[in-house]
Amino acid sequence: PHHFTLTDECLRSFDSNFKINPPLRGQEHVDAVISGLIDGTIDVIASDHAPHAKEKKMRELDQAPFGCVGLETLLGLVVTRLIVPGHLDWPAALAKLTINPAKILGIPKGTLRIGADADVTIIDPAARWIVDPAQFQSKSTNTPFAGMELTGRAEMVIVAGRIKYRRK
Repeated sequence: PHHFTLTDECLRSFDSNFKINPPLRGQEHVDAVISGLIDGTIDVIASDHAPHAKEKKMRELDQAPFGCVGLETLLGLVVTRLIVPGHLDWPAALAKLTINPAKILGIPKGTLRIGADADVTIIDPAARWIVDPAQFQSKSTNTPFAGMELTGRAEMVIVAGRIKYRRK
């Protein structure tokens, strides 16, 4: 999500939360990623969930590891940056998050068909929220999106028919 949301301008702050791999590029690259998502050149949207311990990300930029928490903000960024502006509709966005990755990996996921695993995410598409790393369920809190207002949030996650996450 950071590649359709952020530019290399963010790195002017030398905040290591913006240090990701591949690195952030200019606005023309953000626009190209969005165009690729629209025209189908890009089939999948992945979280790139790469959390790190706070003390490792607090180092100087050249010493800090690449990566950031991705699971906590993925859905909100897709809704806010792709669905709300009209770049993708819900079916296209959900396919890029679920069906398409499952097909590429050759696993029977991403669908609600009879016989499929009961993996479901219940979404509130209109929920507005501020990214607050202190509220993350992940063991790490390194995110370049702290303080950003997003729309769309996972309310519940069911894996193999069992509730694994319920927003408090």
